[in-house]
Amino acid sequence: MRKAAFLFAAVMLLLTAGNIQAQETMKIGKQNIKLSSRLMTPEALWAMGRIGGYEASPDGRRIVYQVGYYSVKENKSHHVLYMMNADGSGQKLLTQSAKNETDATWIDNNRIAFNTGGEIWVMNADGTNRQQATSTEGNVEGFKFSPDRQKVVILKSIPFHDIIKENPADLPKATGRLVTDLMYRHWDHYVESIQHPFVADVDFGDDHVTVAKEMKDILEGEPYECPMEPFGGIEQIDWSRDSKCIAYTCRKQTGLMYSISTDSDIYLYNIGSRETKNLCKPADYKAPEVDPTKTLKHQSVNSPENLKNNPGYDQNPKFSPDGKYVAWLSMARDGYESDRQRLCCYNLQTGEKRYLTESFDSNVDDFCWSDSKDAIIYFIGVWHATENLYSINWKGEVKQLTTDWADFGSLQMMNNGKQILAERHSYTASADLYVVTPNSKKPSGTKIQQITAENKHIFDQLAKPTVQQRWVGTTDGQKMLYWVILPPDFDETKKYPTLLFCEGGPQSPVSQFWSYRWNFMIMASQGYVIIAPNRHGLPGFGSEWCEEISGDWTGQCMNDYLSAIDDAAQNLPFVDKDRMGAVGASFGGFSVYYLAGHHDKRFKCFIAHDGAFNLEAMYTETEENWFSNWEYDDAYWNKDRTANADKTYKNSPHLFVDKWDTPILCIHGEKDYRINYTQGMSAFNAARMRGIEAQLLIFPDENHWVLKPQNGVLWQRTYFNWLDRWLKK
Repeated sequence: MRKAAFLFAAVMLLLTAGNIQAQETMKIGKQNIKLSSRLMTPEALWAMGRIGGYEASPDGRRIVYQVGYYSVKENKSHHVLYMMNADGSGQKLLTQSAKNETDATWIDNNRIAFNTGGEIWVMNADGTNRQQATSTEGNVEGFKFSPDRQKVVILKSIPFHDIIKENPADLPKATGRLVTDLMYRHWDHYVESIQHPFVADVDFGDDHVTVAKEMKDILEGEPYECPMEPFGGIEQIDWSRDSKCIAYTCRKQTGLMYSISTDSDIYLYNIGSRETKNLCKPADYKAPEVDPTKTLKHQSVNSPENLKNNPGYDQNPKFSPDGKYVAWLSMARDGYESDRQRLCCYNLQTGEKRYLTESFDSNVDDFCWSDSKDAIIYFIGVWHATENLYSINWKGEVKQLTTDWADFGSLQMMNNGKQILAERHSYTASADLYVVTPNSKKPSGTKIQQITAENKHIFDQLAKPTVQQRWVGTTDGQKMLYWVILPPDFDETKKYPTLLFCEGGPQSPVSQFWSYRWNFMIMASQGYVIIAPNRHGLPGFGSEWCEEISGDWTGQCMNDYLSAIDDAAQNLPFVDKDRMGAVGASFGGFSVYYLAGHHDKRFKCFIAHDGAFNLEAMYTETEENWFSNWEYDDAYWNKDRTANADKTYKNSPHLFVDKWDTPILCIHGEKDYRINYTQGMSAFNAARMRGIEAQLLIFPDENHWVLKPQNGVLWQRTYFNWLDRWLKK
């Protein structure tokens, strides 16, 4: 990577905002820095503040929100809280300590609760009168107050030794783990504790808030987690409007069955009677027997009759404002983590379940209830590579309310019932907060108001790329959209080195995401054109398009990659067909490994991050076995495996290393338990043994992602050094 020309002299003024000394003197947040380059660099990227949780006050007049700042020098982050008026004016920093302050929520119009040091604290809306409300020895991992403010549900971890046995007390320094079943590790950690929700009484006074030390575990004696690993949080739990019940998400399975099933349900827990009801299944439901070595796709658990019992993912319940309904996100089939996510609405009086978004042939990613008669619920979903806002009524009529080339996220109804608080980002803009005033009668009349500009002081100094859409025919006679991202100060008379971006998932959209690693703005700022196809297997183009990838990892989706890059090379005069590379992570990394043996010399270099290389090894290495089962159809040892399974294993990238002829950079995290680091090492070792130029960037302390600031900068520098070496000669 070119270094001095792209560094900015004063960036460390902002970066030191994350170190402890700076925090103690309150030198945090936005600084008046001057960049020495108009082009995005890794250091500039890590200097940006990252907006996290946010919430409007009950009267809708003020908003509290969270921002994370990162110090590359200290290799740390610091999360702080801000207050502002609902129109974005009057911004004020509330944080007063070196500790992280997160998860802010309104108690009433004048007081806020938040988490710091693993305890719930409260303060006035202006940051004064700070008081600790809990005494749990730092064990609070999430919380949500009841609507009547008389109780609070608190997330805490409890020891769990059903799968990994506890070591003998007389061997306190022993590091071994005795494992007795599957799901002994998840994402990036060994499972020796699980979260449970606890309910405690709250004493609200005029000048104090105190949470009782005595707490009731609503899953007492049950060996199940709530929220669900690995990413679930307090959004998987909600209070009924009368504060008498809690709806929670749980997959009540362990061991082998947990590892092959995605069957989670919504449960209703009554605070008074302590009774629990499953809202997804009848009380006498018994799951059908399954063969754990074969896809659940064709087994009885996914029969038409059993699909009535919601055997797929059900999560994130939210009660309606009138308390009559609870809605949640629902997938139909067991074992399929990328099934279409629909909006299910449950009538608490009659028990009727209604799926409202059947006419929207894509995923519902988040939603909020409306007080309006015209739109019962607002939701966000991806369609044609953007994540926009929609409304849905009881008739199932969907209306698109925004048409931005952007992605909206995490919706909250502001309590005036007329506006929505949301986050929004794009390829050229990091996340900021917006207030949306929807107009369901006339969608074109929807108003969108930006109320934060967290990184404006940086973006104002940066030249932005240009983003275009292009459609190309696919080899199966359909049309595919791909994004074209052009460098700042683009000159159409020049030819540019070009990158084919291979998406992960495999069923994650190539929408207008903003990433702090796979960031298209920084790639374009380094002088590259990016071609980002929405290949077969991605949501936003209908279920048939999305599902064609399962059992066909090396077929149509790979043809789509080549169709996109060939169209760009042949029809976009600024694409230098002699200087093209292919890059990607996860399934994108798998794609790179496969293309390395099937690209007919199109590419001059490759980069694969956390990619699957040997699919037979991947089948038994990954911790979430439902994924490989669904995608591959069969265990590799099954003699009666399906034609799709046979094709999958016979087209594993490791079987085509003899055809590799192009330099490759392999990147992997050793704490990646989704795709084990041995996959990246194997690919690198194979390349070097074949005499191919290769590098391996291995992170002992990172998972499927790269989260530490210095590792993030090292990732970016290594990434661009490799590309520059082979594509800028």
